[in-house]
Amino acid sequence: MKAFLDENFLLTTETAQKLYHEHAAKMPVIDYHCHINPQEIAEDKKYRDITEVWLGGDHYKWRAMRCNGVQECDITGSKDTNPYKTFEKWAETLPKCIGNPLYHWTYLELKTYFGITKVLKASAAKEIYDECNEKLKDDSMSVRNIIKNSNVPLICTTDDPIDSLEYHKMIAADPTCEVKVLPAFRPDKAMNINLPTFPEYMVAMGDVCGFAINTYADFKKAMEMRIDFFNEMGCKASDHALDFPVCVTMTEEEVSAVFAKGLAGEALTSVEVEGFKTEFLKMVAALYYKHNWVMQIHYGCIRNVSTAMFEALGPDTGFDVIGEGGRASALAGLLNQFTTGGYLPKMVLYSLNQYDNEAIATIASAFAANSDVASRIQLGSAWWFNDTKTGMQKQLIDLANLGTLGNFIGMLTDSRSFLSYTRHEYFRRILCEMFGNLVENGEYHDDMESLGQMVEDICYNNTVKFFGFDV
Repeated sequence: MKAFLDENFLLTTETAQKLYHEHAAKMPVIDYHCHINPQEIAEDKKYRDITEVWLGGDHYKWRAMRCNGVQECDITGSKDTNPYKTFEKWAETLPKCIGNPLYHWTYLELKTYFGITKVLKASAAKEIYDECNEKLKDDSMSVRNIIKNSNVPLICTTDDPIDSLEYHKMIAADPTCEVKVLPAFRPDKAMNINLPTFPEYMVAMGDVCGFAINTYADFKKAMEMRIDFFNEMGCKASDHALDFPVCVTMTEEEVSAVFAKGLAGEALTSVEVEGFKTEFLKMVAALYYKHNWVMQIHYGCIRNVSTAMFEALGPDTGFDVIGEGGRASALAGLLNQFTTGGYLPKMVLYSLNQYDNEAIATIASAFAANSDVASRIQLGSAWWFNDTKTGMQKQLIDLANLGTLGNFIGMLTDSRSFLSYTRHEYFRRILCEMFGNLVENGEYHDDMESLGQMVEDICYNNTVKFFGFDV
């Protein structure tokens, strides 16, 4: 029987083992998409206990605990919740997560950051809890040292257009901070004209820009100002969350009228909403192209499906689900408008519904002509509910079948936790296992020079080149 989580975890062939240990394992991690708080890097935060760093904002674990019958007061709880009790409930839940990546991630994090290889279950919870907390007292477990020891030279956070980016400024001005932290532009609140918060957000944006936003022309001016500001702060990427791809073309007069209705808080039709979002995406895509940014689009999520829990806890607490796939024609149409307009930016496309992978891969290749960038349109890594072992395998297989896998920009963290960098190890082992199997099954040449270089490129080099990072 193979030992659990040994040095050849997930690596079943000699070729896979060689590719991982000699190539993948040594490559730095570029965290080009995550949801960590830059304030914690600026202040070099140290965590008071393992519950805070591990369970404080991890809706992956929260969902599993709810499925195991844990009461909400022991999951998200309150300021009075006993942190050990929450940890204990996770220890009770974890053994039930057989086949779930949470099982592997948990033990990778325990082993990598705490040197713990014991089995985490209810009977061992207190011992492991105390051991982790003792380790967290050490300076090596401050946020910056966790990042440094994880071999992460660059992080892109996720930031609202009206954010002051004060913590990014503090980090950039601090010579003791060894990691480069760049903002990423996330303008969902500016795009979601159908939400009741839109008028209020326009007031806030106007306050930041120094003028009232009363017309669509004002709005475009404000968006350009904020993109220019982010660019000055080193931004290299944007990110957009769509329910589904959109492609409803409007004239300037029509979109201005829709904007006026949204600003007044009036009800909008679905066509008006999709038309505004389409024109919004075209507007910002042109600006991204100007600054050579990467435009990321995530879609296929149905958010906050439980009204009761949304009202109790708010968004991003584990009540979003995989949505329907499709709308490939709208996605292709949108990219076609970018192309015909002369401003197709570098793009990464992610669908939460894994059955969109093949459509995205073929759309990406359809817009590859005459580009000065290899694989200008990327099928993004297995995202959110798909960053399982089988989800990553499917994404890699789909991209290999229909695209050029050697140009892939690799894994993202997409996490709120500084202990999540082991997800890159998980991905890299799966990648090397795939390559190793192809070689040993006689489906690819035993060309270790080319294979090793390709592994290193997917793990690191392609990302640096694609985004234009200075590391």
